[in-house]
Amino acid sequence: MKEVQLKDAKANLSAVVDQALAGKPSVITRHGKPQAVIVSFAEWGRLSNVPSFGRLLMSAPAAAAHLPKRNTSKMRRTDL
Repeated sequence: MKEVQLKDAKANLSAVVDQALAGKPSVITRHGKPQAVIVSFAEWGRLSNVPSFGRLLMSAPAAAAHLPKRNTSKMRRTDL
């Protein structure tokens, strides 16, 4: 991924956007620290539609028979 300083990205915004459209995202830095990433709109749409971990779990085709049996034995005694 190419790093571009903010002042250079401002001066060459068309070129930075063209690179993003070509599949080459750019990291925009300010004072040497990454601040933003320029990606194509299609890539942003793909990345922003990733379901959360909770939604993935809820969509899993699990039935009660697939779950492990609960251990109903008494808890062990500990010396803390």
